[in-house]
Amino acid sequence: MKYVIGIDGGTQSTKVSVFTLDGKIVCEQKNALRPLYSPDADTAEHPDDDLWDSLKMTGHQVMEKFEGDPRDIIAIGLGSIRCCRTYLKKDGTLAYPVLNWMDKRLARPYPGDIPEFQYLSTTTGYLTVRLTGQFYDTAANYEGVYGPFDKETWNWSENPEDYVPYNIKRENLFDLVMPGEILGKVTKEAAADTGFPEGCPVIATANDKAAEGLGAGIIDDSSCLISLGTYIGGMVNGHEFNDSAQCYWSNLSAIPKRYLYEGMTGIRRGMWSVSWFKEILGEPWENLAKKEKTCVEQLLENEAVHIPAGSDGLITVPEFLCPNDIPYRKAMMIGFDGRHKRSHMYRSILEAIAMTMHMSMEDMFEEMGYKPERLIISGGGSKSKLFMQIFADVFGMPAVRNEVTDAAGVGAAICAAMGVGAYDSYEEAVNKMVRIEDAFQPDLENTELYARVENNVYRTIKNYSDPVNREIYRIFL
Repeated sequence: MKYVIGIDGGTQSTKVSVFTLDGKIVCEQKNALRPLYSPDADTAEHPDDDLWDSLKMTGHQVMEKFEGDPRDIIAIGLGSIRCCRTYLKKDGTLAYPVLNWMDKRLARPYPGDIPEFQYLSTTTGYLTVRLTGQFYDTAANYEGVYGPFDKETWNWSENPEDYVPYNIKRENLFDLVMPGEILGKVTKEAAADTGFPEGCPVIATANDKAAEGLGAGIIDDSSCLISLGTYIGGMVNGHEFNDSAQCYWSNLSAIPKRYLYEGMTGIRRGMWSVSWFKEILGEPWENLAKKEKTCVEQLLENEAVHIPAGSDGLITVPEFLCPNDIPYRKAMMIGFDGRHKRSHMYRSILEAIAMTMHMSMEDMFEEMGYKPERLIISGGGSKSKLFMQIFADVFGMPAVRNEVTDAAGVGAAICAAMGVGAYDSYEEAVNKMVRIEDAFQPDLENTELYARVENNVYRTIKNYSDPVNREIYRIFL
């Protein structure tokens, strides 16, 4: 029996899983990251060395659970958050805390004032150095905030003048390798830090959403994917780089020189909004969940499943993190009356997520002239039967979830397997390692209702809420 490890580094947690080569999880461990340091509206930093510290702890814990021979672990797929920025010293350690993708300073070039700065990289680049000692990174995790990267050639510009707007030089950037290629091998020091086998190959994956697309099984035109995370995005298989589309953009795939088309409108702090609502309920609900040996989300679902589609007219606008160019936009709930309880609020949040993503993807489908046959939902939220049914009803098509909901971890494991030649093609690897658990069929009466809410409310509501929020912003700026 041979095994591969998939590392799924997210915005709120680090997860490490050991897989068999047929995609079954042997053991796994997940640990929450520390809260982001956000002293003002511009700043969102991972405190201290949190990404590396959490990987060390999670790695040790999963290896303690692993009952096989560590020598049978043949590769490690390294995945982590996209659109973050790391400033590194010459030895590859942090010169400054990691800037999370929610940090507004990412829109600006390197400021030029960080002591000992030598390299600008991604989270995957940084973790590669810590694991292997090699200054390489996957080409599929560079999206706009790092330097003059060419998304058609998957490489850096050769023109020195192109680096001037970024306030860096080519020597400040790592050399790049393709997904499924070896970044290096686990060093003796990293093995002691993480518990991973010394000398085990570390394989390049992609940005976390692309790894998730691969791990969910998006390799042909039959399906679309909703990725439920702190950032919620929707994507389909792409055939070529397209920089002229109005409703979608070309994300680099976890398969070399391929793309995923991703809707322009995602939800920032998407599943965070569910965590936010759970925190509002406070300690009594946490204690109740522990007493009943379940989670707060399940307790809420047990109530919300009895609420009709549309939440009796309670509408949520899920703008918990405004775009950089619209700083006044805020989340809101509108339509309260005496019927509405916490179960309505919970269901309304789920419906808002589903309808917002449906509008984004419908616009993308219309521009592409494309209509998928099924919707795949990945991420922890897919464990909710209620949420799955809401998605099926909103999209008016079957919604499926896979046996392993952590699709990004599966995608990392697939890249690991490819990197050591366990499979001849990504298609073969996906067929072996990705399996559907179940499907939810749409209630077409609910589909019709959600369509009316979308077209008559959601597509116009910000025309009315934005002026009010703009005034609130001016008062409390």
